Amino acid sequence: MVSENDSAPTFTAKFGTSDHEPFDLEEELGDGPVVLAFFPGAFTPPCSNEMIALQDHLGDFEAAGAKLFGISADSPFSQGAFREEHGIEFDLVSDMDGDTIRAYDLEMEIPDLGLYGIANRAVFVLDEDGTVTYKWVADDPTNEPDYDELLHAVESA
Repeated sequence: MVSENDSAPTFTAKFGTSDHEPFDLEEELGDGPVVLAFFPGAFTPPCSNEMIALQDHLGDFEAAGAKLFGISADSPFSQGAFREEHGIEFDLVSDMDGDTIRAYDLEMEIPDLGLYGIANRAVFVLDEDGTVTYKWVADDPTNEPDYDELLHAVESA
């Protein structure tokens, strides 16, 4: 279980675009806080609400010098369509193999919906060195984080 003050697990994955460009967390560290927002699945109502809310706060995150990334088990193609449909300007990262979701101990299943190996809703704020300075994990994946608390954590990182 990843906790505050731990070194965040680094990982490589694919950006959520149809270009399938590689993403490497280590390359994103060092220039201010990094926000990793794990979400269960694109095009679901709670996830759409969360990603739109994060988009609405994107200027605040950028003003604090932070980079924001949404992470799910969805394919890069699906994430790209999701970004386009909702006007999401920050990057999404595809973890189709689930390695990152498991590294952050967020893997869950919702058999009633046929969902296996997806991420629970969670947000981690990492400082420039990759240390976790803030962690929020949903008790119920339909819950969203407190966006004001998250922004405060970013500004404090």
